[in-house]
Amino acid sequence: PDVIIEAQFDDNDAERGQDHLQDTLTDDIKKLSLDTGEKGKAAGATGVHRAKQDDGPKVNDPRLLPDEFLQRTAKVVYILEKKHSRAATGFIKLLADRNSELFKRCAMFSPVDHRVPRVYVPLADCPPDFVTKPETYSQMLFICRIVDWKEDSNFASGQLCKSLGQAGEIEPESEGILTEYGVDFSDFSPEVLECLPQNLPWVISPGELAKRRDLR
Repeated sequence: PDVIIEAQFDDNDAERGQDHLQDTLTDDIKKLSLDTGEKGKAAGATGVHRAKQDDGPKVNDPRLLPDEFLQRTAKVVYILEKKHSRAATGFIKLLADRNSELFKRCAMFSPVDHRVPRVYVPLADCPPDFVTKPETYSQMLFICRIVDWKEDSNFASGQLCKSLGQAGEIEPESEGILTEYGVDFSDFSPEVLECLPQNLPWVISPGELAKRRDLR
């Protein structure tokens, strides 16, 4: 394949005109050991000429090109740790196309966090009267967990975990944030509670208080 060289120039180059740009292009082509013998056939052509390769090494072999002409690429081979919980807080609504087969099986989950994709969730996970009264749940927060996202689909697939409550209230909003970030907010175990003083009300003794720094 033919190789096209891009010349980088600043304001000084622009003042020196097109001839300087052409010289720069010629120097770059020589660095690649390309044959610059082929010229444009149009009379007075001053644009960039296409250069053919000579009989030397093939330029389309990446190992023979200078590093500055290569675009480094990589491939993910293994996931060490999943940092995201795959859970999101959001709202459910009916699909727009009521005549599609997908409308009969799925609803659309729209996350509050716009960095998370929209998710198809089964209607079986939704409230029983969601299809007949979708407006009832328009301001109801739900927790959805993503289970799959096919590379040929714009939307992920997931499952509704639970209903949190009305949007804007402290308890549902707080629980949604804690769930999204994977924070364990379950009740303390009996073993933990046994470490606390059992005789209430409890106060710090004067001797213990003398050994502590008062940060109140």
